[in-house]
Amino acid sequence: MPLEIDASLPASLVPLSWLVGRWEGAGVIASPEAGEAQVGQEVEVVADPRGFLSWTSQVWRLDPDGGRTEPLDTESGYWRTAAEQSDPRKPGVDVELVLAHPTGVVEVLVGRVLGTRVEMVTDAVVRTASAGDYTAAKRTFGQVEGDLLWVLDVASSTEPLHPRLSARLRRVD
Repeated sequence: MPLEIDASLPASLVPLSWLVGRWEGAGVIASPEAGEAQVGQEVEVVADPRGFLSWTSQVWRLDPDGGRTEPLDTESGYWRTAAEQSDPRKPGVDVELVLAHPTGVVEVLVGRVLGTRVEMVTDAVVRTASAGDYTAAKRTFGQVEGDLLWVLDVASSTEPLHPRLSARLRRVD
């Protein structure tokens, strides 16, 4: 499937243009305490003419018939390419993602976009006093056969990075 780039998109967002749109799909959430569960997810990525993408994501548990049950996770934030590239000789473009979670966690992830793939790691985590134990994450996003695939690994002060969420989402624009 050829990638179409909106001519009104700011030049700084062209490397992230494949993320823009509304996505829905299903995946798996895992935790050491509760095991694995099937989930549904909706993601909306909107380009802002000021040079960033806004990101909103909702995840909910699915019942055995694929129906929505309880909400599990929500996050919102902003993607942008870095103004100064860490190593302009390397392929790809540096990218940043700032996310806020209603659980009292704000995180900054940094990485590199290469084609239709992004790998990111935590640069900083800020937690409120009532937030859960969360210290780091690794996220990988990629467009495969027109779908958005992504994986989230998380860590805490007592657990090293381990799989938390993965999903395959279809564009629904």
